Amino acid sequence: MRYGVIGAGAVGGALAAYLLRAGLCCDVVARGRTLAALRDKGIRLQPESKKALHVPCGVVEDPERYAGRPDVVFLTVKGYALPSVLPLLRRICTAQTVVIPLLNIYGTGEALQKELPLPLVTDGCVYIAASAPRPGEVELQGDIFRVVFGARKPVDARPVLALVAEDLRCAGIEPLLSEHIRRDTLKKYAYTSPMASAGLYFDADAGRFQREGPERALFISLMREIDALASAMGTPFDVDIVRTNLAILDALAPDASTSMQRDIRLGRPSEMDGLLFAPVRLGERYGVPTPQYRAIAARFGFTG
Repeated sequence: MRYGVIGAGAVGGALAAYLLRAGLCCDVVARGRTLAALRDKGIRLQPESKKALHVPCGVVEDPERYAGRPDVVFLTVKGYALPSVLPLLRRICTAQTVVIPLLNIYGTGEALQKELPLPLVTDGCVYIAASAPRPGEVELQGDIFRVVFGARKPVDARPVLALVAEDLRCAGIEPLLSEHIRRDTLKKYAYTSPMASAGLYFDADAGRFQREGPERALFISLMREIDALASAMGTPFDVDIVRTNLAILDALAPDASTSMQRDIRLGRPSEMDGLLFAPVRLGERYGVPTPQYRAIAARFGFTG
């Protein structure tokens, strides 16, 4: 199959590098300095405590010029960039295309499906600790690389999804083709949103959260608010979400941080609305108190 990866930051760059390294057909769509770096040198992948790998790219194009017809599109842009890639998706997608969004924001797939009537847009999320310190470079902070995806309704499931899972496995990425994707993406959000929000509040990396103290306590409180939201939304978790996510946190390198923190530190656009403000709005919608989220959101300009 032909894959397309739209967005070549930390997640998209790692995903493309793994697929290409395994010999799979993968087009990469990027902009600006990242586009230039990929064309010139390919992707530099730096696994933790291992020698860096240089993975050459085949088709690398900007969104305005890309005219490929990938069978499967992995969408790995930031949430605030979604409107800018809609024209590209409308141009390249057919009724046979599968779009798998791997964004931090819960509900992305369902929102995109309304904008893209032709392809199947699944839900999806990714577990990876990675950063892109420079255009075309990806640094991994840990060994976890898991892609979770699936159709929201059984009637929408296609055999191609199982083939995607097998290709990911062959590429060294752990796949989870989920039959309960709403719950499983919300489960990931129950880590990403609390970690980003608490990390922003304390301006702290993973190491401060890996020991007892106010940072870890706030992270736990935010997870419990998402847990209550999950139950109110009709998608209760099937695990102890606090214990599960603390195990993920404690396995990270101490200097790991969230992409939202890094974006804000660098003065770039961020996913604050979807990661910090959205839980407050969900709490209002479902009648669930979110006092910790509300307090942090107010500090960073949320007015309701």
